[in-house]
Amino acid sequence: MLVMRQAIAGMLWSKQFYYYDVDKWLEEHGADPFNPKRRAPRNDHWHHMYNADVVSMPDKWEYPWYAAWDLAFHILALTLVDEDFGKQQLDLMLRENYLHPNGQLPAYEWNFGDVNPPVHAWSSLFTYRLEKIRKGKGDLDWLERSFQKLVLNFTWWVNRKDRSGSNVFEGGFLGLDNIGVFDRSAPLPTGGHLEQADGTAWMALFCQNMLEIAVELAMHRPAYAEMALKFIEHFLWIASAMIHTGGDTGLWDEEDGFFYDVLRLPDGRSQPLKVRSMVGLLPLCAVTVFEGQMRKSYSEMAHRIRRFIKARPELTAFIHDPFKIGCGERLMAAVLNETRLRRVLTKMLDENEFLSPYGIRSLSLCHAEHPFVFRAGDQEYRVSYLPAESDTGMFGGNSNWRGPIWMPVNGLIVRALLQYYSYYGNDFTVECPTGSGRHMNLYQVAEEITRRLAGIFLRGEDGRRPVYGGARKFQEDPHWRDHLQFYEYFHGDNGSGLGANHQTGWTGIIARLMHLFATTTAEQVIELGTVAAMVETDK
Repeated sequence: MLVMRQAIAGMLWSKQFYYYDVDKWLEEHGADPFNPKRRAPRNDHWHHMYNADVVSMPDKWEYPWYAAWDLAFHILALTLVDEDFGKQQLDLMLRENYLHPNGQLPAYEWNFGDVNPPVHAWSSLFTYRLEKIRKGKGDLDWLERSFQKLVLNFTWWVNRKDRSGSNVFEGGFLGLDNIGVFDRSAPLPTGGHLEQADGTAWMALFCQNMLEIAVELAMHRPAYAEMALKFIEHFLWIASAMIHTGGDTGLWDEEDGFFYDVLRLPDGRSQPLKVRSMVGLLPLCAVTVFEGQMRKSYSEMAHRIRRFIKARPELTAFIHDPFKIGCGERLMAAVLNETRLRRVLTKMLDENEFLSPYGIRSLSLCHAEHPFVFRAGDQEYRVSYLPAESDTGMFGGNSNWRGPIWMPVNGLIVRALLQYYSYYGNDFTVECPTGSGRHMNLYQVAEEITRRLAGIFLRGEDGRRPVYGGARKFQEDPHWRDHLQFYEYFHGDNGSGLGANHQTGWTGIIARLMHLFATTTAEQVIELGTVAAMVETDK
């Protein structure tokens, strides 16, 4: 309870009034929206932005500005204590003075035009369902209003980030800082372009979330049934492209049983960048289970979907069969079929790869002894396992995705495991850890990962909290040892806190994860589906 209380307190503390009149700032820096020769150092295309609101900050001490995808994760914890504030925060990003006229969500103040993962729809749907369960009725008008703006954002992604119309996306930066071989926001030193496994996975999940919202709206407002069909088709195109993009090189590597970014060179050659990282785990997170409402209420739509798939059998040849019925008569949209899911889980749950005593690492431990090396001309690019701070100046060198544990993506993995569990049930088990001989169902795997994440903050048998590492003041002083700090990320091997030490922000979702497994049983997930995570009962 101490961890949960202090995590939520940190979330509430991180609220701050944020004022930024971008048009005025641009004018002061000599920018003219109608004169391309008069450009500003940044945010030149965001003249419409006027922010004067109380916003949940990543860390109002060190990072006193909002970030779009951070904020979406904040809501998961904030809604434990203030659902109305959570809804209001999600609303902000979709208002006309935040959302770009072209549909892009603003990233953060030093570059609103940078690209963050599209998790706003997921957070909005979570918030709607939570209110619906607690109050017996969801705010359908709010959900509809959000959906309409999110369609603009989805269209922006499709039109701006799919270079060749092949349903494989180049998100660019995508918030994972130095996780790639190259700076993914800059032109490649080789020329050509990068097809991103994580960018494409984010879009697959975005499709699923938009489909879920469209289905919910269609249950009350039939016009949205057509939109549901649109997002089913989008998902199938994207998911099938992830597994098989055509040509001789795709994002899925059949030999390794893992996803990698693919470098497409100007001369037509292509090469997978075989860095085993969170980039290749995110396709596992592109999974959503459906209770069959559309199938029961709109039989004609089901017929049209079957006809669409029958005419294009290649779309479902390599992914999970969307018409295969699982537990509770559920259907599942997933990039990974059962065979490929098992292969990815084998690596994710291997303590010599991703599974740390404190959660899932952002980069496989295998790169400690076997760094990935890429040469372009006389320049060498190297990715090695770094469990703590970054050793490169990329993105300022002040955060590291090459080994540490990051709470938000761990949260997405836990969500995905519960989705798979509600579909496959108890018959699907895996070794956890890999090679241990100990088999678990996927609910138990999700619970085990959460136990390890929570262990970062809990006092161990030696009386010490891993989060504080060797800091004696915080480990031993009775006035400090029970005052927790929720760091930006955590050491991949020993769990000590790294980066901003007040970034409760998305690290605060540990409160939601702990609450989930304290109040939800495996039996409830089988019976109720994934909404069981929102039903509060004594376990």
